Amino acid sequence: MGKTARIELPPKLVPVFASKRGSLQYRGAYGGRGSGKSFSFAKMAAIWGYAEPLRVLCTREYQVSIKESFHAELKAAIASEPWLDSFYDVGVDYLRGPNGTEFLFRGLRHNISNIKSLAKIDLTIVEEAEDVPEHSWLALEPTVLRESGAEMWVIWNPRDEGSPVDQRFRQSPPDKSVIVELHHQDNPWFPAGLDELRRREQQRLDPNTYAHIWDGAYLLNSDAQVLAGKWRTAEFEPGKDWKGPYHGLDFGFSQDPTTANRVWIHNESLYVEYEAHGVGMEIDDTARVLKSSIPGIENYEVLADNARPESISYLKRNGLPRCTAVKKWPGSVEDGITHLRGYREIVIHPRCVHTAKEARLYSYKIDSKSGQVLSQVVDAHNHHIDDIRYALQPVIRRREKKTTMKAIGGTY
Repeated sequence: MGKTARIELPPKLVPVFASKRGSLQYRGAYGGRGSGKSFSFAKMAAIWGYAEPLRVLCTREYQVSIKESFHAELKAAIASEPWLDSFYDVGVDYLRGPNGTEFLFRGLRHNISNIKSLAKIDLTIVEEAEDVPEHSWLALEPTVLRESGAEMWVIWNPRDEGSPVDQRFRQSPPDKSVIVELHHQDNPWFPAGLDELRRREQQRLDPNTYAHIWDGAYLLNSDAQVLAGKWRTAEFEPGKDWKGPYHGLDFGFSQDPTTANRVWIHNESLYVEYEAHGVGMEIDDTARVLKSSIPGIENYEVLADNARPESISYLKRNGLPRCTAVKKWPGSVEDGITHLRGYREIVIHPRCVHTAKEARLYSYKIDSKSGQVLSQVVDAHNHHIDDIRYALQPVIRRREKKTTMKAIGGTY
């Protein structure tokens, strides 16, 4: 009877490796630092090479030395399992098994012709795939996918929306592929020391840079972001002299989330303390979710989107007795944005992860030809922003209407 081994992976990666070898053509993961992507893929590659003889190509765009390759990640993954450690011969610049499994390490930039000459590649692992240009993909794929059952595994930290790897595997994933998004919060073994660094960088770095490094976000044009330079994340406790709390609610539809927030005003700054967020939430569950996410919200006035009077009426009778329709007026969105940008800063508590993501992504439209940032706001990533505008409606100042006076002899 053969022996069995228990393999532990981040739960989000289980579907990636659930199918047997050769049943898929592509497997991959993208996301921020600390997610365990590279280590997990290295371990699975070592396990597959243990189960049967494989010729594995480990590649990236730039690799000057073996130290800059996937070798170190494989070495650490193999050392983590005694039965793998005793199986593999791990040298300074090679890695192979007694069954014939062999790992090859090549950089694409200066070795593409050499890679084209390689025979019988069963598995190709492309690490740091964000840096791989289109011409390298065009040369690599037909070379390494020639064998029956050959696979390509792709690992990357996103940087540019529309990059070759983004278009290939995130925007339009190919058939016979499983590609997942993975972040530090998805890693059950996220090291405590690394989490301390993450927390420090959350305080020190600007939100765009932090989100790119730790949350796997694209690096964005800061000029196009509505709240650029206005917000940050930080822990805080509301003081007794703070104004508020104010509560807002935006109803979701289909894949749009139902959202709510509690905010405070203090020292010319806005503080976002709590959030509620649910996709596909039934109206019957709304009050329960809001009350579990935002403590005591049922005791306060909640200003909700007035486009859903029937939902407001239901919530008033079922858990949120002070739920009230917000007042809107022509230009209320623009007035709300002006008001938000008028604060000295907007401080978002780290537990409000969806609100922080919207603060980063909420953007003005960009002219596709000139690249100029326009005055119109993109109707996306705005559900928490909208409910915060609703919450603050009592303190938002409307713009004065321009009046035109007509009289005999002209316009005044």
